[in-house]
Amino acid sequence: MKAIIALSALAASLHATVAANAQQATVQSERVALIADVVAQGLQNPWGMDFLPDGAVIVTERPGRIRVLTRDGLSQPVAGVPEVAARGQGGLLDIVAAPDFATSNLVFFSYSEPGSGGAGTAVARAKLLRDGDTARLENIEVIFTMAKKTGVNRHFGSRLVIAPDGALFVTTGDRGEKDRAQDMRDHAGAVLRIGQDGSVPGDNPSPDGSANLPEIWSKGHRNPQGAAWDPVLGGLLTVEHGDRGGDEVNQPRAGRNYGWPVISYGVTYGGERIGVGTEAPGYEQPLYYWDPSIAPSGLASYQGEMFPEWNGDLLVGSLKFELLVRLDRDGTGKILGEERMLEGEFGRIRDVNVAPDGAIWLLTDESDGRIIRLSRAD
Repeated sequence: MKAIIALSALAASLHATVAANAQQATVQSERVALIADVVAQGLQNPWGMDFLPDGAVIVTERPGRIRVLTRDGLSQPVAGVPEVAARGQGGLLDIVAAPDFATSNLVFFSYSEPGSGGAGTAVARAKLLRDGDTARLENIEVIFTMAKKTGVNRHFGSRLVIAPDGALFVTTGDRGEKDRAQDMRDHAGAVLRIGQDGSVPGDNPSPDGSANLPEIWSKGHRNPQGAAWDPVLGGLLTVEHGDRGGDEVNQPRAGRNYGWPVISYGVTYGGERIGVGTEAPGYEQPLYYWDPSIAPSGLASYQGEMFPEWNGDLLVGSLKFELLVRLDRDGTGKILGEERMLEGEFGRIRDVNVAPDGAIWLLTDESDGRIIRLSRAD
């Protein structure tokens, strides 16, 4: 409750500041009117964000910076961030605070790690220590690193989700080398599941590594850049980029294969069929797909008091069409249809988060990136 009160106070302060600067818009959706406030700007390609118990917000910038947003504005870059390979789609990516952050000060972040042969997706944890207007990372530990690094500068993934049981899910892209998504001895093109210390949970599909790499939870993913825990279905959900069409919403299950590049609802950028078509034995079907592609990124399962009309629905950011998609679901989690909002209003939507007070926060992936807060107008 203290976290909700603190964040609500921060949001109110930011709301007042933004209103005074006239950086505000009212948007009418199908069910409710929204107020869109620009609560911060001037970020360079922000990628991931999370909320801290005292109401502050942590946000990454892809070139390799972490910032802290408080009612006083954005902090200077947090000291101690490790080197990242900020090339192409690579750089500093997602960030999440540990559930016990109030006592541990732990944060987890993913990034493209430079190394022999190029770069690969990695995850580190560290203590985030704040002293007034300054902050730093201490006790940095790399808890996962992709074994095979290459010079390809795309398809790193990578979202982080801490499950209710404490396990850490990590999404990785196929690194632009599609066959890697079907190689069970390769971390690429996968959803990984590890402990918060980097250990392998004993109930992973192959915890002893006898068949797959032990961290692998599911395979056959192209480039999942959105992920969220979904209480409706009781599991992880991801959104991932297809090729030309075939963006997917998936529910990654232990030991399952989601098909890329054997099956897909898209075609290559040259218009050719991918693999054997849209289905084949042994490969899972998506819960939903887009054709043409919307280039999906951040994902949230909405559970909140501010927009009860949307409880149980999914919110997905779109890079290509610069909009927010609401996927309407019934009580069983079945997707019934979609609503598109904010098209062209703010730019490429990179991340979507639900704050403790039920407001929806967005990041825009631009050289002058912004943080947008959506609240209820009525």
